[in-house]
Amino acid sequence: MDASVLREAAAERSVRPVAQFLSDLGDLPVALPVLACALGWAAWRLGRWREAVVYAVAMACAAPIVVLLKALVARPAPGTARLVAHSGYFPSGHAMTAAAAYGLAALALMPSPERVTARRALGASAVPLNVAVGAGLVWRGYHWPLDVAASWCLAGALLAAAYRVSRSWGSPGSAPRATGPASAG
Repeated sequence: MDASVLREAAAERSVRPVAQFLSDLGDLPVALPVLACALGWAAWRLGRWREAVVYAVAMACAAPIVVLLKALVARPAPGTARLVAHSGYFPSGHAMTAAAAYGLAALALMPSPERVTARRALGASAVPLNVAVGAGLVWRGYHWPLDVAASWCLAGALLAAAYRVSRSWGSPGSAPRATGPASAG
């Protein structure tokens, strides 16, 4: 399936400039400043210092995860025209960078739970952006579709873990959450 999707995407030469722009949104120099601004705003203006630290650490974990998996899988680049010195294309680092950075930015800026519509809108805004980055990577022939999909799955796990850790720390000044049977009574 990867090969047929890649062939169809590569045949669409008219979308190359747009695809290049979209794939560039997964570059570190683009995604990291967006995340840094979101984390800075969350820490400074929203008082969410702990969450900002957790999300920054989560982003720092993204690259080592991808590098390790690339080394373990050693999947070759799509297409025979790409002669490269390495064969680490699974998972996609650009897709992981985009999904992690934009997803963590959305989590950092998430409104209070009472503002359900705003929360859904912010959370949903990261999805089409990441789909666009993934499509750009495939259209340009930089990655197989499975490389991109694997990165989204990894980023989803990273986001879920970061969210859980940030919530377990609680907000500043709040009492620790009681859990377990002793808290029931």
